[in-house]
Amino acid sequence: MKLFKNVNLYAPTSLGKADVLMASGRIAAVSLSGDAPIELRGIAGLETIDCQGMSMAPGFIDQHIHITGAGGKYGYGSMTPEVHVTDLIRCGTTSVVGLLGTDGTARSLNSLYAKCAALEAEGLSAWMLSSYFGFPPKTITSSVHDDLLFIDRVVGCKIALADVRSSYPTANQLLALLREIQVGGMISSKGGVLHIHLGALPEGMDMLFELVERYHVDIKRLSPTHVGRTAHLFEQAQRFVKLGGMVDLSTGGTQFRPPWEALAQAHEAGEDLRNYTLSSDGNAGIGILDAEGQLTGFKKAPIDLNLWNVQQILRETDVPAELALGLVTSGPARTMGLKRKGSLTLGMDADACIFDHQWNLSGVVSRGEIMMWDGDLRTEGNFPRA
Repeated sequence: MKLFKNVNLYAPTSLGKADVLMASGRIAAVSLSGDAPIELRGIAGLETIDCQGMSMAPGFIDQHIHITGAGGKYGYGSMTPEVHVTDLIRCGTTSVVGLLGTDGTARSLNSLYAKCAALEAEGLSAWMLSSYFGFPPKTITSSVHDDLLFIDRVVGCKIALADVRSSYPTANQLLALLREIQVGGMISSKGGVLHIHLGALPEGMDMLFELVERYHVDIKRLSPTHVGRTAHLFEQAQRFVKLGGMVDLSTGGTQFRPPWEALAQAHEAGEDLRNYTLSSDGNAGIGILDAEGQLTGFKKAPIDLNLWNVQQILRETDVPAELALGLVTSGPARTMGLKRKGSLTLGMDADACIFDHQWNLSGVVSRGEIMMWDGDLRTEGNFPRA
């Protein structure tokens, strides 16, 4: 049981100074300024922490991260390794949605499921998407519909569009896939979302507009990502938002300008940032090219740039803190249908990030347990690094 006293609470809505009690992995009580403070004494196992001058936000959700590694487009030697739990903790990520990328063979959904379970055992929360770039989809059971019904961690399905590595699915094929996702999501009471990798081909989001405007697909079932890859994609994304959709910018992948700058400008133009999210695309494989375009090596897409981009918005722009924090908390929780995530209100999961007065990340709480405090890890995971 943990009692955080005198903390500036962003739930992510700004609620002012508060006391927050966490018990059994949930938010057990919240006392706001003007309410009677939470006072508990003589309770075995209670840890009381004075957070004067600190701010608390929900734990970050990374809804697009390659937790089992990715890459491989430059050969087997370009395949990236799995993420380590401490790398997630250090950047405030307490929940992930893992997925495959180009490769759906050497990387498997079975291994992805196992990695989700491993991260859960190490104190975080983890879900996954079925399939990969290609079509027809790859699944654990016989269909995407059944994956949603019978595989507890599956919350949707992935596919690629506007990319030379995609299968160039037709609108009718996507409609059939969306039927499986929608019905599977309804019966299982999960999010049920089609998460769409967008490449740099000129058609961009044209297929998605056709699905919504011609075939009246529920736009909430569509989750386009990498919309900050090109200026054209970002313009299309703004149109998609006006139709009622949610869009996702990658902080660790290709981008026409830093995501925090693009979002700050969109906010100035009157865009509602509650319809935008950030994800890392972390651990994706990236080739290092020289001035002549020759491959000289490999690197991993960083997993910590969600935190950095949010900090840049908080420090360098006039975007309200609750909107900046919502990009990695309430927004992805809504997109992926994670019902107990993304908010620090009564009954929600006790996941939190603690910041100092300059928005430096000081502490991380996951499922009610302190994973990092004063910048020092309190866990090394099940396999500590040497």
